Amino acid sequence: MANHPTSTVRTLSRTDPDGDNAALRGLQGVLWDMDGTIVDTEPYWMRAEKELVESYGGDWSTEQATALVGQALDYSAARLQEAGVAMDIRAIIEHLTERVAADVRSAVPWRPGARELLAALREEGVPCAMVTMSETLLATAVASRLPEGTFRHLVTGDRVHAGKPDPEAYQLGFDLLAADHPGLRKDRVVAVEDSLPGVTSALAAGLVTLAVPHFVPLPPDGRRTDWDTLAGRTPADLAALLPDDAGQDGPRGDEHA
Repeated sequence: MANHPTSTVRTLSRTDPDGDNAALRGLQGVLWDMDGTIVDTEPYWMRAEKELVESYGGDWSTEQATALVGQALDYSAARLQEAGVAMDIRAIIEHLTERVAADVRSAVPWRPGARELLAALREEGVPCAMVTMSETLLATAVASRLPEGTFRHLVTGDRVHAGKPDPEAYQLGFDLLAADHPGLRKDRVVAVEDSLPGVTSALAAGLVTLAVPHFVPLPPDGRRTDWDTLAGRTPADLAALLPDDAGQDGPRGDEHA
């Protein structure tokens, strides 16, 4: 159940980005998905789903679990109800979130290269925000395992009205960074995602979009860039994804798409 629902916003720190490194080509910020992108929590979600369905005497297949990757939690909870879970939507979300958060506290399953790239962006002064459909409890459990100031904001699934693939969460993440850094442009901000709902959300918000597919292959889409892994990647690699005219005079990225 990667990138699950509706989003809490929490400011973690605020520092001024460097903005002077020519190799970064004007990269102003990076918005990060969490489940499947920063951490490999999908097996945790799938196990929690299976255990919950089976506790009500039902069956939950790998195919059913995979179909929920990247979906909002309320959508996923409704599918679990259909599989026989006699709990309301909110109770299912809380149960699964608490179960996965407990697993994360025990062992954080980092995705290759994610921590290193986050650290490099922090060193360069490029601000980052987390944009996840998981709720605050789980997002905070992951963020707390990273150096303070890694994320300027957490946008989580319990405060947006519409989950991914709707653009609301990424628009909110951009707006929060733009409030800290006037002049932020969407053509100079990269969103990093792993799922189809996630890349759909980021593209609809008008952001430069990078996909690093994990559990589920993504259909081709010329509007985004795909990488096999974040391992070995640098802030300059992210900056190279920006359009050639990024930062030149033109429509401002802080105008809503």
